[in-house]
Amino acid sequence: MHEPTPTEALDLVGRHEAGQEIPEQMRGDVRLLGSLLGRVLRESGSPGLYEDVERLRTATIQAYTDESDEAFARAAAIADSFSVERADEVARAFTVYFHLVNLAEEHQRVRVLRERDGRPEREDVADSVAAAFVRLAEEVGDDTALNRLRALRFHPVFTAHPTEARRRAISTGIRRLSGLLEEHDTSVQGGAEQRRSQRRMLEEIDTLWRTAPLRPEKPSPTDEVRSVMAAFDDTLFTAVPHVYRRVDDALQGPAAGSRAPIVQPFVRVGTWVGGDRDGNPYVTAKVTRTAAGIASEHVLLGLERAANRIGRTLTLDAGTTPPSDALLALWTKLRSADEDAADEIAQRSPNEPHRRIMLLLARRIAATRTRNADLAYRDPEHLLEDLRTVQASLAAGGAPRQAYGHLQQLIWQVQTYGFHLAELEVRQHSDVHAKVLAELDAGGARSELTEEVLEVFRAIAYIQERFGPRAAGRYIVSFTRSAQDLANVHRLARYAAGPDAQPPVLDVIPLFETFDDLQAAPGILAEIVDDPDFAARLAQTERRLEVMLGYSDSSKDVGPVAANLALYEAQAAIAEWAQQNRIELTLFHGRGGALGRGGGPANSAILAQPPHSVDGRFKLTEQGEVIFARYGDPAIAMRHIDQVAAAILMASAPSNEERNRRAAARYADIARVMEESSRERFFSLVKAQGFAPWFATVTPMEEVGLLALGSRPARRGLSVESLEDLRAIPWVFAWTQARINLAGWFGLGTALSAVGDEQMLREAYEQWPLFRAMIDNVGMSLAKADDRIARKYLALGDRADLAELVMDEMTLTRDWVIRIAGGDGLLANKPVLQRAVKLRSPYVDALSLLQLRALRALRDAPEDAAPDAGQQRLLLLSVSGVAAGLQNTG
Repeated sequence: MHEPTPTEALDLVGRHEAGQEIPEQMRGDVRLLGSLLGRVLRESGSPGLYEDVERLRTATIQAYTDESDEAFARAAAIADSFSVERADEVARAFTVYFHLVNLAEEHQRVRVLRERDGRPEREDVADSVAAAFVRLAEEVGDDTALNRLRALRFHPVFTAHPTEARRRAISTGIRRLSGLLEEHDTSVQGGAEQRRSQRRMLEEIDTLWRTAPLRPEKPSPTDEVRSVMAAFDDTLFTAVPHVYRRVDDALQGPAAGSRAPIVQPFVRVGTWVGGDRDGNPYVTAKVTRTAAGIASEHVLLGLERAANRIGRTLTLDAGTTPPSDALLALWTKLRSADEDAADEIAQRSPNEPHRRIMLLLARRIAATRTRNADLAYRDPEHLLEDLRTVQASLAAGGAPRQAYGHLQQLIWQVQTYGFHLAELEVRQHSDVHAKVLAELDAGGARSELTEEVLEVFRAIAYIQERFGPRAAGRYIVSFTRSAQDLANVHRLARYAAGPDAQPPVLDVIPLFETFDDLQAAPGILAEIVDDPDFAARLAQTERRLEVMLGYSDSSKDVGPVAANLALYEAQAAIAEWAQQNRIELTLFHGRGGALGRGGGPANSAILAQPPHSVDGRFKLTEQGEVIFARYGDPAIAMRHIDQVAAAILMASAPSNEERNRRAAARYADIARVMEESSRERFFSLVKAQGFAPWFATVTPMEEVGLLALGSRPARRGLSVESLEDLRAIPWVFAWTQARINLAGWFGLGTALSAVGDEQMLREAYEQWPLFRAMIDNVGMSLAKADDRIARKYLALGDRADLAELVMDEMTLTRDWVIRIAGGDGLLANKPVLQRAVKLRSPYVDALSLLQLRALRALRDAPEDAAPDAGQQRLLLLSVSGVAAGLQNTG
């Protein structure tokens, strides 16, 4: 019998998709990468590995396409027949295959974006900032639209939440492969360059295969800082100013680049990496200082290189471009501070005043990085002043294109990143603050915890002094339950500073996470603004205030449906309170990558927010695999930033606010019924006697904690007798691995049944953005689930009642989602996404079957026996592979 090649196996899925063909170029990429992987498996795998991989893959595709129990049983029997050693190799092979398919899909996205950019008319880019500005101007007028554009703010905050299952070595290898695939695209068919790129791809894939897919130990917080820096070095430093440039090009037309830009920098980058100590004992004050230093090193090096590049190219003669008096004065000032270098540069550039200045400015940036006090800039504002002097001189000297070209991009980079790169935020649990203050108020010896908490405030003060006030200062209080929880932060800052010093400047941000806390939020805010410290800070910032909302714990608390509705109500109430109190509110959304943690398309979520809850400002967490999915490739990063910023701009358009206002009023009764019924259904599961240990049995929840994903522990306590101490990430991750995805949908079917009016629900889907986003996100979540595999996981436990409850709700929810969204299946209205899910599902099934056999072996072992190391490793390998296949973890 003929065994299918990787491409033929892919074709089987393609035909099953009823005409949803894979683009030919992407098919070619998968064919190429798949054939290279097959060669690697034959050359580097043990004898017979390639044949075993193909045998399992063929069986899972057959089981997926005909959906019979017999076909599924045959696939499971093949997975069970492997030795542990062979199963290990097969799991690794499938995982590498997923990395390659994901790469091919990403490459296709980049290809489409570039083709779109190359068209003379870009009418198809309707969700860009430029298009949003035009639509907004039609509603509010040019001047108002321009003011809103200039006040626009998109603020992603990178976190070290452990949801990236890939090792950094794997990620960098894939990035190298991406470059080779691009080279392959542009080389002559069959030519020497193409053969060279294929040979190098073969080498990289062989390296991927030979690289251990699991981290040998957890990364340290400093490792996490350096990992996130890769997104900045490879993408963000250049991508963000390119976004500004694209918007300005679209708005100014032919005049773009020859006059001052319309666009003001609207991206600010934040980070919790090295600052988030909530439940992470490894993030110390020393780590926070180190994190700030690493970030500053990276951005200053980037600015130095950019200034040098501009200096080397700015060879304008003084006769054609006379310098301004201000530029000559700046030269005198710089020369006196750095005389030897100035003389050398002047000798090499005798009549090129602008070039000479830029090369000296590059030296001053370098001195700032190396902490040379004689030459270093005190702050980025002084660098900006010098750059603007050069820019004004160029413009006055008749060289506007040089003034507003690359030099403008450097100015944008300084405005966006300063000398700190990312605004470092600290987060700590409110209970820790209360405990430390109780000890301080009692007097006596100070514990190690107390000294460490106080040292954090000293670290913030040091960072502000060293890198500028923007570098640090936001302090997030997780599990904020009272105004006192917020006031405590200022008290601790004064304790840390002592009587003879000023505490750091702090913006204390409440984080409302649970259902009850979300409902209490407006009252807590109304109380805290009268606190003297808060009132003083509001006066200093022109009444600006940030409030953070937690999606993860609220979803684990009351279920995804009730949490989403509660979050909307909380935002509406907080926004109304802010309007009444003349406060410029920024809501900070603690969203994760998975749908159970507020994940899903950010732009549609923004457009579904309550009136005045956005007002041109949107801040959210970006974590784990999401960071590299959205910011790993420059073209994708630029598209993501453009889309999100466009949604932020349009969210406050009168038409969008009115639509959300009307929908919220019209469907308020439906929302109430859905909230109450879904919460009751969710509680019937999670509050059932013995649920927590059952959950730990039927999912790899315990084993997920063994993965060396991040520095933070997977749970706050040691017991699984209660979900209270389980973090939201393993809660979501475990359900995802079991192919149930319960955290993203459970309770929705019951909620929709409680409403009952199908026609009304279809109308709500068309008219109510929040409801539409909820239905679409659940559709995505269910599409990645699998009934047959889910039943196998649930059978690991001894609670048929709970297993039946889960499966009944899954069936009910799927039925309602399909009826409301239309079509003959999940994601029928999202064909590209549907294709991506169907492309991967049979191969994810193979890894799930390998994971199941490992779980069964571990669960069936005697309680007093040590875990079988081989089965445990197989389980962890399959967890990594399933995460790659589903393209999310937690």
